[in-house]
Amino acid sequence: MAINYVPRMDIQQLINNVQLNCHISDARHAGNYTLCVYLLKMREFYRWEQQHTFSDPLSREDIGNWLSERENLWQSLEDHDYHAIEIDSTSYDPFDSQQINEIINTQSLIYSAGYGVKDKPHFFIAELKQKKQLNDYTIYISDREYARDLTSPPAMSQHKTIYIRRESFKRMIWERTEEWRWNKPENAMARAIRCYDFEQDLEGSLSRMTDNELDAAVLHEIGEIQAGENLDGWQQMMADISFTQAEIMARAVRDHYADTLHTLPTLIKNNNRASMHFYFANLTNMRKHIFPSLMDAYNQWCDRNDISAIEKTVATALHHWRDIAGQILALHQQDSAQCSARIEALVKDNHI
Repeated sequence: MAINYVPRMDIQQLINNVQLNCHISDARHAGNYTLCVYLLKMREFYRWEQQHTFSDPLSREDIGNWLSERENLWQSLEDHDYHAIEIDSTSYDPFDSQQINEIINTQSLIYSAGYGVKDKPHFFIAELKQKKQLNDYTIYISDREYARDLTSPPAMSQHKTIYIRRESFKRMIWERTEEWRWNKPENAMARAIRCYDFEQDLEGSLSRMTDNELDAAVLHEIGEIQAGENLDGWQQMMADISFTQAEIMARAVRDHYADTLHTLPTLIKNNNRASMHFYFANLTNMRKHIFPSLMDAYNQWCDRNDISAIEKTVATALHHWRDIAGQILALHQQDSAQCSARIEALVKDNHI
Protein backbone atom coordinates (compact mmCIF):
# COMPACT_ATOMS: atom_id res chain seq x y z
CA MET A 1 0.00 0.00 0.00
CA ALA A 2 1.41 3.42 -0.99
CA ILE A 3 2.04 5.83 1.84
CA ASN A 4 1.89 9.56 1.17
CA TYR A 5 5.17 11.17 2.17
CA VAL A 6 4.84 14.43 4.08
CA PRO A 7 8.09 16.44 3.97
CA ARG A 8 9.61 17.56 7.23
CA MET A 9 9.14 21.28 7.58
CA ASP A 10 10.95 23.92 9.54
CA ILE A 11 7.81 26.01 9.83
CA GLN A 12 9.52 29.03 11.38
CA GLN A 13 12.10 29.08 8.59
CA LEU A 14 9.30 28.77 6.05
CA ILE A 15 7.55 31.77 7.61
CA ASN A 16 10.82 33.72 7.60
CA ASN A 17 11.33 32.99 3.89
CA VAL A 18 7.84 34.19 3.03
CA GLN A 19 8.27 37.32 5.14
CA LEU A 20 11.56 38.07 3.37
CA ASN A 21 9.75 38.10 0.03
CA CYS A 22 7.11 40.35 1.60
CA HIS A 23 9.88 42.76 2.63
CA ILE A 24 11.35 42.72 -0.88
CA SER A 25 7.95 43.50 -2.40
CA ASP A 26 7.44 46.37 0.05
CA ALA A 27 10.95 47.68 -0.61
CA ARG A 28 10.12 47.94 -4.31
CA HIS A 29 6.54 49.22 -4.07
CA ALA A 30 5.93 51.11 -0.80
CA GLY A 31 6.65 54.36 -2.64
CA ASN A 32 3.50 53.85 -4.73
CA TYR A 33 1.33 55.31 -1.96
CA THR A 34 0.67 58.92 -1.06
CA LEU A 35 2.32 59.95 2.21
CA CYS A 36 -0.97 59.95 4.13
CA VAL A 37 -1.99 56.47 2.94
CA TYR A 38 1.54 55.17 3.50
CA LEU A 39 1.63 56.34 7.13
CA LEU A 40 -1.81 54.86 7.86
CA LYS A 41 -0.80 51.52 6.37
CA MET A 42 2.48 51.51 8.29
CA ARG A 43 0.64 52.25 11.55
CA GLU A 44 -1.62 49.23 11.10
CA PHE A 45 1.28 47.08 9.85
CA TYR A 46 3.08 47.93 13.09
CA ARG A 47 -0.04 46.98 15.07
CA TRP A 48 -0.13 43.58 13.33
CA GLU A 49 3.59 42.88 13.64
CA GLN A 50 3.75 43.83 17.32
CA GLN A 51 0.53 41.89 18.01
CA HIS A 52 -1.38 44.80 19.54
CA THR A 53 -5.15 44.54 19.82
CA PHE A 54 -7.35 47.04 18.02
CA SER A 55 -8.11 48.85 21.27
CA ASP A 56 -4.46 49.14 22.42
CA PRO A 57 -3.06 52.70 22.39
CA LEU A 58 0.04 52.94 20.19
CA SER A 59 3.16 54.89 21.16
CA ARG A 60 4.19 57.44 18.54
CA GLU A 61 7.80 57.12 19.61
CA ASP A 62 7.76 53.33 19.25
CA ILE A 63 6.09 53.56 15.83
CA GLY A 64 8.61 56.17 14.72
CA ASN A 65 11.59 54.03 15.73
CA TRP A 66 10.08 50.95 14.11
CA LEU A 67 9.34 52.91 10.93
CA SER A 68 12.96 54.07 10.62
CA GLU A 69 14.25 50.53 11.12
CA ARG A 70 11.80 49.14 8.57
CA GLU A 71 12.71 51.71 5.92
CA ASN A 72 16.41 50.93 6.47
CA LEU A 73 15.66 47.24 6.00
CA TRP A 74 13.76 47.92 2.79
CA GLN A 75 16.59 50.04 1.47
CA SER A 76 18.95 47.09 1.92
CA LEU A 77 16.56 44.73 0.06
CA GLU A 78 15.20 46.76 -2.84
CA ASP A 79 17.64 45.24 -5.36
CA HIS A 80 17.11 41.64 -4.22
CA ASP A 81 15.28 39.05 -6.31
CA TYR A 82 12.41 37.13 -4.76
CA HIS A 83 13.66 34.03 -2.98
CA ALA A 84 12.56 30.47 -3.66
CA ILE A 85 10.43 28.80 -1.00
CA GLU A 86 12.42 25.96 0.57
CA ILE A 87 10.60 22.93 2.00
CA ASP A 88 12.62 19.88 3.05
CA SER A 89 15.59 20.93 0.85
CA THR A 90 13.34 21.33 -2.20
CA SER A 91 12.99 24.76 -3.82
CA TYR A 92 9.68 26.03 -5.14
CA ASP A 93 9.00 29.09 -7.25
CA PRO A 94 7.54 31.68 -4.83
CA PHE A 95 4.56 32.22 -7.16
CA ASP A 96 3.69 28.51 -7.37
CA SER A 97 0.97 28.67 -4.73
CA GLN A 98 -0.73 25.45 -5.82
CA GLN A 99 2.31 23.22 -5.44
CA ILE A 100 3.36 24.80 -2.15
CA ASN A 101 -0.15 24.41 -0.74
CA GLU A 102 -0.28 20.73 -1.67
CA ILE A 103 2.50 20.28 0.88
CA ILE A 104 1.78 22.80 3.63
CA ASN A 105 -1.99 22.26 3.82
CA THR A 106 -1.14 19.04 5.66
CA GLN A 107 0.23 21.27 8.44
CA SER A 108 -2.93 23.44 8.53
CA LEU A 109 -1.13 26.25 6.71
CA ILE A 110 -2.16 28.23 3.63
CA TYR A 111 0.10 30.18 1.28
CA SER A 112 -0.63 32.55 -1.56
CA ALA A 113 1.38 34.67 -3.99
CA GLY A 114 0.03 36.91 -6.73
CA TYR A 115 -0.08 40.40 -8.19
CA GLY A 116 -2.28 43.27 -7.07
CA VAL A 117 -2.78 46.95 -7.85
CA LYS A 118 0.07 48.53 -9.83
CA ASP A 119 1.49 45.05 -10.39
CA LYS A 120 2.65 44.75 -6.77
CA PRO A 121 3.43 41.17 -5.68
CA HIS A 122 1.63 40.00 -2.55
CA PHE A 123 2.71 37.06 -0.40
CA PHE A 124 1.25 35.61 2.76
CA ILE A 125 1.27 32.49 4.88
CA ALA A 126 -1.35 31.88 7.53
CA GLU A 127 -3.28 29.38 9.58
CA LEU A 128 -5.71 27.45 7.39
CA LYS A 129 -9.11 27.84 9.01
CA GLN A 130 -11.25 26.14 6.37
CA LYS A 131 -11.07 24.65 2.88
CA LYS A 132 -14.30 24.07 0.99
CA GLN A 133 -15.66 23.46 -2.49
CA LEU A 134 -18.43 25.60 -3.97
CA ASN A 135 -19.38 24.15 -7.34
CA ASP A 136 -16.16 24.42 -9.39
CA TYR A 137 -14.42 26.77 -6.93
CA THR A 138 -11.91 25.86 -4.23
CA ILE A 139 -12.13 28.32 -1.34
CA TYR A 140 -9.45 28.70 1.30
CA ILE A 141 -10.27 30.74 4.41
CA SER A 142 -7.26 31.68 6.51
CA ASP A 143 -7.15 32.99 10.04
CA ARG A 144 -4.03 34.12 11.91
CA GLU A 145 -1.40 35.44 9.52
CA TYR A 146 2.25 34.59 10.12
CA ALA A 147 3.82 36.57 7.26
CA ARG A 148 2.38 39.38 5.12
CA ASP A 149 3.34 42.54 3.27
CA LEU A 150 2.36 46.15 3.90
CA THR A 151 -0.81 45.83 1.86
CA SER A 152 -2.79 42.69 2.64
CA PRO A 153 -5.68 42.19 0.17
CA PRO A 154 -8.52 40.51 2.09
CA ALA A 155 -9.53 38.39 -0.90
CA MET A 156 -7.73 37.14 -3.99
CA SER A 157 -8.40 34.61 -6.72
CA GLN A 158 -6.21 32.58 -9.07
CA HIS A 159 -7.96 30.56 -11.76
CA LYS A 160 -10.79 28.91 -9.75
CA THR A 161 -9.04 29.07 -6.39
CA ILE A 162 -10.18 31.78 -3.97
CA TYR A 163 -8.21 32.96 -0.94
CA ILE A 164 -10.16 34.73 1.81
CA ARG A 165 -7.94 36.26 4.50
CA ARG A 166 -10.10 36.59 7.61
CA GLU A 167 -7.49 38.46 9.66
CA SER A 168 -6.81 40.94 6.85
CA PHE A 169 -10.55 41.35 6.34
CA LYS A 170 -10.97 42.14 10.02
CA ARG A 171 -8.16 44.69 9.91
CA MET A 172 -9.64 46.29 6.81
CA ILE A 173 -12.99 46.65 8.58
CA TRP A 174 -11.18 48.13 11.58
CA GLU A 175 -9.49 50.72 9.35
CA ARG A 176 -12.81 51.64 7.70
CA THR A 177 -14.61 52.04 11.02
CA GLU A 178 -11.74 54.10 12.47
CA GLU A 179 -11.77 56.37 9.42
CA TRP A 180 -15.54 56.84 9.77
CA ARG A 181 -15.21 57.76 13.45
CA TRP A 182 -13.10 60.83 12.66
CA ASN A 183 -16.18 62.88 11.74
CA LYS A 184 -19.01 60.27 11.68
CA PRO A 185 -20.74 61.23 8.41
CA GLU A 186 -24.22 59.88 7.78
CA ASN A 187 -23.40 57.52 4.93
CA ALA A 188 -23.33 53.85 3.95
CA MET A 189 -20.59 53.09 6.48
CA ALA A 190 -22.68 54.60 9.27
CA ARG A 191 -25.59 52.34 8.29
CA ALA A 192 -23.34 49.28 8.16
CA ILE A 193 -21.86 50.05 11.59
CA ARG A 194 -25.33 50.51 13.11
CA CYS A 195 -26.08 46.88 12.30
CA TYR A 196 -23.65 46.00 15.13
CA ASP A 197 -22.77 47.26 18.62
CA PHE A 198 -19.34 48.84 18.15
CA GLU A 199 -19.73 51.23 21.09
CA GLN A 200 -20.22 48.51 23.71
CA ASP A 201 -18.44 45.54 22.11
CA LEU A 202 -15.67 46.57 19.69
CA GLU A 203 -13.89 43.22 19.34
CA GLY A 204 -17.10 41.19 19.19
CA SER A 205 -18.66 43.52 16.63
CA LEU A 206 -15.53 43.40 14.47
CA SER A 207 -15.64 39.60 14.52
CA ARG A 208 -19.35 39.42 13.68
CA MET A 209 -19.03 41.98 10.89
CA THR A 210 -16.01 40.13 9.50
CA ASP A 211 -17.79 36.78 9.44
CA ASN A 212 -20.83 38.36 7.78
CA GLU A 213 -18.70 39.92 5.05
CA LEU A 214 -16.64 36.82 4.23
CA ASP A 215 -19.48 35.42 2.13
CA ALA A 216 -19.77 38.71 0.22
CA ALA A 217 -16.03 38.56 -0.48
CA VAL A 218 -16.44 35.08 -1.96
CA LEU A 219 -19.25 36.41 -4.17
CA HIS A 220 -17.00 39.13 -5.57
CA GLU A 221 -14.13 36.75 -6.24
CA ILE A 222 -16.46 34.35 -8.07
CA GLY A 223 -17.69 37.30 -10.11
CA GLU A 224 -14.06 38.22 -10.88
CA ILE A 225 -13.34 34.68 -12.08
CA GLN A 226 -16.48 34.55 -14.21
CA ALA A 227 -15.73 37.95 -15.73
CA GLY A 228 -12.16 36.88 -16.40
CA GLU A 229 -13.35 33.90 -18.42
CA ASN A 230 -14.70 36.41 -20.95
CA LEU A 231 -11.67 38.72 -20.85
CA ASP A 232 -8.77 36.78 -22.28
CA GLY A 233 -5.58 38.85 -22.16
CA TRP A 234 -6.73 41.13 -19.33
CA GLN A 235 -3.76 40.49 -17.03
CA GLN A 236 -1.23 41.30 -19.74
CA MET A 237 -3.13 44.47 -20.55
CA MET A 238 -3.11 45.55 -16.89
CA ALA A 239 0.64 45.01 -16.75
CA ASP A 240 1.09 47.16 -19.86
CA ILE A 241 -0.96 50.08 -18.48
CA SER A 242 0.37 49.99 -14.90
CA PHE A 243 0.79 53.34 -13.13
CA THR A 244 -1.66 55.14 -15.43
CA GLN A 245 -5.15 56.54 -14.96
CA ALA A 246 -6.27 53.92 -17.46
CA GLU A 247 -5.26 51.17 -15.00
CA ILE A 248 -7.49 52.62 -12.28
CA MET A 249 -10.37 53.01 -14.73
CA ALA A 250 -9.97 49.50 -16.13
CA ARG A 251 -9.99 48.00 -12.62
CA ALA A 252 -13.17 49.90 -11.83
CA VAL A 253 -14.84 48.69 -15.03
CA ARG A 254 -13.93 45.05 -14.37
CA ASP A 255 -15.08 45.31 -10.73
CA HIS A 256 -18.45 46.65 -11.90
CA TYR A 257 -18.68 43.86 -14.46
CA ALA A 258 -17.92 41.23 -11.79
CA ASP A 259 -20.36 42.71 -9.29
CA THR A 260 -23.28 43.19 -11.68
CA LEU A 261 -22.64 39.66 -12.96
CA HIS A 262 -22.61 37.88 -9.60
CA THR A 263 -22.01 39.86 -6.38
CA LEU A 264 -24.94 42.28 -6.34
CA PRO A 265 -27.59 39.89 -7.72
CA THR A 266 -26.73 37.43 -4.93
CA LEU A 267 -26.64 40.09 -2.20
CA ILE A 268 -30.05 41.32 -3.36
CA LYS A 269 -31.42 37.77 -3.36
CA ASN A 270 -30.08 37.11 0.16
CA ASN A 271 -31.45 40.43 1.48
CA ASN A 272 -28.46 40.87 3.80
CA ARG A 273 -28.85 44.54 4.69
CA ALA A 274 -25.58 44.82 6.62
CA SER A 275 -23.61 43.45 3.66
CA MET A 276 -25.44 45.70 1.22
CA HIS A 277 -24.56 48.81 3.23
CA PHE A 278 -20.95 47.65 3.62
CA TYR A 279 -20.70 47.01 -0.12
CA PHE A 280 -21.69 50.58 -0.94
CA ALA A 281 -19.49 51.96 1.84
CA ASN A 282 -16.45 50.45 0.15
CA LEU A 283 -16.99 51.54 -3.43
CA THR A 284 -13.93 53.50 -4.55
CA ASN A 285 -14.30 57.06 -5.77
CA MET A 286 -13.55 55.93 -9.31
CA ARG A 287 -16.26 53.29 -9.19
CA LYS A 288 -18.79 55.84 -7.92
CA HIS A 289 -17.68 58.35 -10.55
CA ILE A 290 -18.19 56.08 -13.56
CA PHE A 291 -21.42 54.46 -12.24
CA PRO A 292 -23.39 57.29 -10.57
CA SER A 293 -26.75 55.63 -11.21
CA LEU A 294 -25.79 52.80 -8.83
CA MET A 295 -25.36 55.23 -5.93
CA ASP A 296 -28.63 56.91 -6.91
CA ALA A 297 -30.35 53.52 -6.71
CA TYR A 298 -28.75 52.83 -3.31
CA ASN A 299 -30.01 56.15 -1.97
CA GLN A 300 -33.52 55.31 -3.21
CA TRP A 301 -33.33 52.00 -1.34
CA CYS A 302 -32.30 53.80 1.87
CA ASP A 303 -35.05 56.41 1.49
CA ARG A 304 -37.92 54.12 0.44
CA ASN A 305 -36.84 50.67 1.60
CA ASP A 306 -37.44 49.45 -1.96
CA ILE A 307 -34.55 47.42 -3.35
CA SER A 308 -36.08 47.18 -6.83
CA ALA A 309 -34.21 50.34 -7.91
CA ILE A 310 -30.87 48.62 -7.28
CA GLU A 311 -32.10 45.41 -8.89
CA LYS A 312 -33.13 47.18 -12.11
CA THR A 313 -29.94 49.22 -12.28
CA VAL A 314 -27.76 46.14 -11.86
CA ALA A 315 -29.65 44.16 -14.53
CA THR A 316 -29.24 46.99 -17.05
CA ALA A 317 -25.62 47.72 -16.19
CA LEU A 318 -24.34 44.16 -16.60
CA HIS A 319 -24.39 44.36 -20.39
CA HIS A 320 -22.91 47.87 -20.33
CA TRP A 321 -19.86 46.98 -18.24
CA ARG A 322 -19.32 43.69 -20.08
CA ASP A 323 -19.21 45.60 -23.38
CA ILE A 324 -16.93 48.36 -22.06
CA ALA A 325 -14.50 45.77 -20.65
CA GLY A 326 -14.44 44.07 -24.06
CA GLN A 327 -13.79 47.38 -25.82
CA ILE A 328 -10.93 48.14 -23.41
CA LEU A 329 -9.32 44.83 -24.34
CA ALA A 330 -9.80 45.54 -28.04
CA LEU A 331 -8.03 48.91 -27.69
CA HIS A 332 -5.10 47.18 -26.04
CA GLN A 333 -4.96 44.53 -28.76
CA GLN A 334 -4.93 47.22 -31.44
CA ASP A 335 -2.03 49.17 -29.91
CA SER A 336 -0.65 47.94 -26.58
CA ALA A 337 1.94 50.71 -26.32
CA GLN A 338 -0.39 53.67 -26.88
CA CYS A 339 -3.77 52.45 -25.64
CA SER A 340 -3.89 54.18 -22.23
CA ALA A 341 -5.24 57.53 -23.45
CA ARG A 342 -7.86 55.80 -25.61
CA ILE A 343 -8.99 53.65 -22.66
CA GLU A 344 -9.34 56.76 -20.50
CA ALA A 345 -11.44 58.46 -23.18
CA LEU A 346 -13.63 55.38 -23.63
CA VAL A 347 -14.45 55.11 -19.92
CA LYS A 348 -15.02 58.86 -19.56
CA ASP A 349 -17.57 58.74 -22.39
CA ASN A 350 -19.47 55.79 -20.97
CA HIS A 351 -20.54 56.68 -17.44
CA ILE A 352 -24.00 55.43 -16.55
